[in-house]
Formats: sequence, structure tokens, C-alpha cells
Amino acid sequence: MKMPASPSRLPAIIFDFGGVLLDWNPRHLYRKFFPGDDAAMEHFLAEIGFNEWNYQQDAGRPFSVAVADLCARYPQYCDLIRAYDERYLESLNGAIPGTVDILLRLRMGGFPLYALSNWSAEKFQLARPQYEFFDWFQGILISGAVGLAKPDARIFQMLLLQVGRPAGQCLLIDDSLVNVTAAQSLGFQAIHFQDPAQLVGDLDRLGLLPAIDSPHAAAFQ
Repeated sequence: MKMPASPSRLPAIIFDFGGVLLDWNPRHLYRKFFPGDDAAMEHFLAEIGFNEWNYQQDAGRPFSVAVADLCARYPQYCDLIRAYDERYLESLNGAIPGTVDILLRLRMGGFPLYALSNWSAEKFQLARPQYEFFDWFQGILISGAVGLAKPDARIFQMLLLQVGRPAGQCLLIDDSLVNVTAAQSLGFQAIHFQDPAQLVGDLDRLGLLPAIDSPHAAAFQ
């Protein structure tokens, strides 16, 4: 796989956030409510349909509406449901250092950097001040802010308008295979992220990983 790029125009690199640059998982929070009993925690998450429920917030539904709806359906779990809204930041276990290092190398190498993330706009605003690397992007498209979420083709088209490039000049890095496949069907190059070491290897094979001593490095020291 080779990226179409002219010497004067580096491809735009587009990062997902959760699972790629940030260790987001509701289990980081819910293990505090189910100490030593992961089976019970998993039963709870499956019973309330957490992933499907949370996806609606990623697509723009306000948390106040979402919590009220789920509490009405599962009143026995209402305190746990509210906890995810009220203690959301505890579902973030910090940045993934290896990927942030890769992001910095790409930044130092002069690559245009963008982000496309399925995330509630409310919760993104809570998290944004916590992590400096959000300021390294030339543009960030958050699904909850536009009322569309990956893998919907329309959000990828919105991203292309922001980036100002055709899909073939963009590389998406995402931990969801469904999202990667959707992007590829629209002409994007894409990497299915699994861990930082794998990402280093994939970028290196594409000739897109700047050397540590990139000539652009001095601008960021």
C-alpha cells in the first residue's frame, strides 16, 4: 500500500481518539462499582446495551435525555447509569504514550494532522483541557457536535471538506475495523490501529514515519 503524495504535499493524517490516543473504556469507571467481579460488570453493561446506548450520545443525543431514558427502562441500575454521566472522566485512563509519541513525530515531520472521533460533544469538552496533544491538530471533527457518527459516510464527507483534500490524499488511523472499512470504501487510505508498535510498523512501511531528527523538529523544541 503506497500513499499518493507529491514531494510538496504530504498526506493528511487523521487520528481517532478513543482507543488510539486515549485509553477510554467505561470499565475503568465501573470496576469501582464491581470490585473483583468483572463478570457482574459485564452482565450489567450487556443488559443495559451500553455500547448501543453510548453510540447515540456519540451521534449527538444529550446525556440528560439519554440518562433519563435508560433509567426509565432499567430503574434498578439508575445509580450506575447516572455515574457514567457524572463521573465520566473516570472512564479515561490517560493518554496512550506510544501513540502520542507517534503523533508528535508526525507533527515534527510537518504532516497535516486532523482528528475524527465518535465522542459526545459534552464529554469531549470535559476532556479537552486535560490533554495537550489536542492542540496539535489543525482540525478536530467530533461526531456529537455534528449529529453524525462513524461509520456514516456523511461524516467522512464532512471531514474531507474540513481537510480540503480528496480522500486518496488522507490516511485514517482508527481502532474500529468497521470505521476503517467504511473509510476505505470512500477512497481513504486507512490503518486499523491495534497498538503503537503495529502503527509504527505500518507507517514505516508506507514511508510516512519521520525520523527522530526530522528537519522540522527544531520548530517544536
